[in-house]
Amino acid sequence: MSVTIMIIEDEVQMRQLVKTFLLKEGYSVLEASNGIDALSKIKHNIPELLLVDVMMPYMDGFTFANEVKKTHDIPLIFLTAKGEEWDKIHGLKLGGDDYIVKPFHPGELLARIESVLRRAKVATTPSSRKAIGPLTFDVESHSATINGQPLSLTLKEYELLLLLATNNGKVFSREQLLQSIWGYSYTGSERTVDTHIKTLRLKLKQHGTLIQTVWGKGYKLEV
Repeated sequence: MSVTIMIIEDEVQMRQLVKTFLLKEGYSVLEASNGIDALSKIKHNIPELLLVDVMMPYMDGFTFANEVKKTHDIPLIFLTAKGEEWDKIHGLKLGGDDYIVKPFHPGELLARIESVLRRAKVATTPSSRKAIGPLTFDVESHSATINGQPLSLTLKEYELLLLLATNNGKVFSREQLLQSIWGYSYTGSERTVDTHIKTLRLKLKQHGTLIQTVWGKGYKLEV
């Protein structure tokens, strides 16, 4: 699965320009026009990196960074037309991982993104565990526990549960789940997804209600 980057920028032209760069490099992209919009979207889909404009209406980049860092440890790069040293220092103190001044060359932005993502990966390497609500995943051993109790999962069940859990609240259609877990070349029925969801709910026991059916759309896991 590709790395997801959220662009938080009120200028539509700049947002589309950065989006084009990122899509061309194979990244998945989420967009928000201000900090309030971004905080709302992060509740349902957590990106691996944030690109945050400093000067925005409703909630500026610095205020947003202060708010998002209270609940999520997501790497963050500030984008701004300001180049004053105080702004750079202030942004880094708020938890920013880097700071790039507009106008910038696409190559410079991509290099900064790769550098921050590498540092974030190194920082998380000692612990391969991801905790979402009562669920804990060990991405190296492809195993999961719920409230500390091991779950006996097949590889596909594990991958399906991990995808739903790491996109807390996001609705996936059966087709999207088939493509993400079984791949585009899979020729089986979408009922395969239903069967795996049913089995997962049984294995989760009283926590099976975490996986919700959204009628006419698909499935989501919501903690």
